[in-house]
Formats: sequence, structure tokens, C-alpha cells
Amino acid sequence: MPKKTDRIIVIDIESTCWQDKPPIGQESEIIEIGICTVDVASGKRLEKESILVKPEKSQVSEFCTQLTTLTQAQVERGISLKEACTILKNKYQSQQRIWASFGDDDRRQFEKQCQSKKINYPFGSRHINVKTLFAVIHALPNEIGMAEALEKLNFPLEGTHHRGGDDAWNIALILSELLLKSRGSYGGQCPP
Repeated sequence: MPKKTDRIIVIDIESTCWQDKPPIGQESEIIEIGICTVDVASGKRLEKESILVKPEKSQVSEFCTQLTTLTQAQVERGISLKEACTILKNKYQSQQRIWASFGDDDRRQFEKQCQSKKINYPFGSRHINVKTLFAVIHALPNEIGMAEALEKLNFPLEGTHHRGGDDAWNIALILSELLLKSRGSYGGQCPP
């Protein structure tokens, strides 16, 4: 299959979490997949989607609800991770396109869960870590969080922080800004 570079799929996941260690028999699982596609040529954010995923080995804790606003009742109406991965592959062509996340945790969580549930990994090998890219391009001594990166760019955080769809939308804005600014330094052309 040919690799496509026309769009980048920005992903942000929310997972079950606890203030301390998970209760015995429970493990952190994806409960929301936020998706925002970015048109590479224009830098425009094209669409935003949130897919709720029903956890199989954990419950949404009160701490998790306070952080994400997601409740157990909401995620109970979600789909399986396998169905969510099928949507990523079919609707977003995730195996042919570049995908991005803010940091490496989301990539690792996807890999871990797909492996443990014996689900085909929905992405190709081309991943952009926007958190690292932002720090390198801005010559920061350390990586910073998404909200702080938006602040440095003078953009407001849109929506609810720690909701997958809203965070993917905000990460896509950061990525778009990095794409467009990098082209501006060379007048849209690659340096000699």
C-alpha cells in the first residue's frame, strides 16, 4: 500500500486511571480516542472525532472522572477497542498515513493494549511526537505540556482538557503551527 503524506492523523487517548495504584485485578485501558486530521498543505484542521471505548478490565474511578469528565456509564456505551481500531483503519486510513500524538505515552498505550488483546495495531510505523518536536523547534531545555505549548503560541486551550477529541484538536493546532512556521523560514521551499 502506498504511504500517504497528504494528512496527518492526530490522536489523543484517555485511559482509566487512579490517584494511586490501580485496584487489584484492574489495569489502565483506553476509554476514549480523540482524532483530528490535519491537511499538510494548508495546515488546516479538517475534522474532530471522539470515540468512546468500553473498558474490559477496569472501571472509571472518581479520580478519572474528575480528570476527564468521563463516567463509567458513558464508557459502558462505548465500542470495543477492536471496533475503534477498525474505524481508524477504514475511515482515517491510519496504516497508510502519518499519525501524531503529544508525547509517546499514547503510542505505547496503543501498542500495549493491541498486543494484550491480540488486536492488529491500527497505525503504520510513521509517528510524530509533537511534544518533542515542539521542544526542539523552540530550543526549550525540556519538553512541556500541551497547555503550556498552546500558551507559548498565544493560543487558548479549546474545549475540555483531558478529553480526547478536544485535546486532539488542540494538539493539531500546535502541529499545524509548527508545519506552517517551518515552511515560512524557507519561503515554502526546502533549503539548498
